[in-house]
Amino acid sequence: MSKDIRIKKGLDIKLVGEAEKTTTDVSLSSVYAIKPEDFHGITPKLIAKEGAEVKAGQALFYSKSDERILFPSPVSGKVVEVVRGARRKVLAVKIAADSKQSYADFGTKDAAKLSGEEVKNHLFASGCWPFVKQRPYDVVANPNQAPKAIFVSAYASAPLAADLSYTLAGKDLEVKTALAALSKLTEGKVHVSIGKTQTTVFDGVEGVELHKVSGPHPSGNVGTQIAKIDPINKGEVVWTVSAQDLVVIGELFLTGKLNITRTVALTGSKINKPQYVTAIAGATIADVVKGNLENDNTRIISGNVLSGTQVKEDGFLGYYDNQVTAIPEGDDYEFFGWNKPVFDKVSTSRALTFSWLTPKKKYDLNTNTNGEHRAFVVTGSYEDVFPLDIYPMQLLKAFMYKDLDEMEALGGYEVAPEDFALTEFICVSKQPHQKIIREGLDLMREELG
Repeated sequence: MSKDIRIKKGLDIKLVGEAEKTTTDVSLSSVYAIKPEDFHGITPKLIAKEGAEVKAGQALFYSKSDERILFPSPVSGKVVEVVRGARRKVLAVKIAADSKQSYADFGTKDAAKLSGEEVKNHLFASGCWPFVKQRPYDVVANPNQAPKAIFVSAYASAPLAADLSYTLAGKDLEVKTALAALSKLTEGKVHVSIGKTQTTVFDGVEGVELHKVSGPHPSGNVGTQIAKIDPINKGEVVWTVSAQDLVVIGELFLTGKLNITRTVALTGSKINKPQYVTAIAGATIADVVKGNLENDNTRIISGNVLSGTQVKEDGFLGYYDNQVTAIPEGDDYEFFGWNKPVFDKVSTSRALTFSWLTPKKKYDLNTNTNGEHRAFVVTGSYEDVFPLDIYPMQLLKAFMYKDLDEMEALGGYEVAPEDFALTEFICVSKQPHQKIIREGLDLMREELG
């Protein structure tokens, strides 16, 4: 039985460059990289030194706070470089991939016959635990805290996001196996959210509570779904797993191998032929977009335009990302741009802007902020695109002046940076909302645990 969730507040940003439903296999990159910054809040302790030979699935480093949480190599090969920053902070571990891949064997398991502790240990040993994240704080889950529920969002509503119905097609067995394993990790429910008109591999899956979601972005954000289904109170924890990572976990139980191969959407107006490609997490961006990128004043983003990470061609695909977006770099400025009618931009305001007249029009937007950083202006516009039962402006201010009591009282436990991506997009003050929320959550985690 499914339960419908209808989101009314939000904003769909329609951009040109949506991926066509064709998939091309990308050849193996020569170099892959795992970046500890992809796992926010983790202090890495290296296991594999430079020159070490590793198999796919073999641990490269572990978390200083819990030695059981391992971070594996996505490919077999040789560790060629450990990139370090200030105070010898580990920024990336680079692996030169073998031409023929070999995998560490973790053994096949029947999730239905395992206890919760046995499932957890299998995820630890194989390096799959980082796929399990937690709210509050939006970090890799603390295995010592029992979650009241587990949430999976199988509905992507972000601009140009990969169509999960397409990318998960044919992965029924892997998905069902992963959900059976996850159900052993909580005494509560496993909630799966899909699009209202979406036909997916989740139809008919037993042991989960299925929800059908409709409405504008951020209806696909797992934080929005948690708020509508089972909000987080102080002292409570929920775990989240992305739909694409269910395939990795399911394949681990079925084959005993860790295979972090993703179906990645190449999107945006600067991609010559927007389509899907298969690539392994940590692949070099140049290899993922090879021959398909118009690299003329282009911003490349690993992820979506609202919450993704800017990368260069010699950068690497993010560990959790299944989308690469390329859009024009906004480094030009319009003369008197603030004082002219606007027809080619998205706006929630009707002051000399006309995107509201053509809700289905697709835009070729660049990265220009169309204004300068200034103090918060109270317009009431944030509430129009923010569906959580929270005052976004007040919470942002509490996070900025670091009042822990107010941060708690105003809903700090419920939010993640991506929940504020839309308010940042429409912000007339050009404030970095996601950065403010991330720093505030880090402070809460440090001070309140």
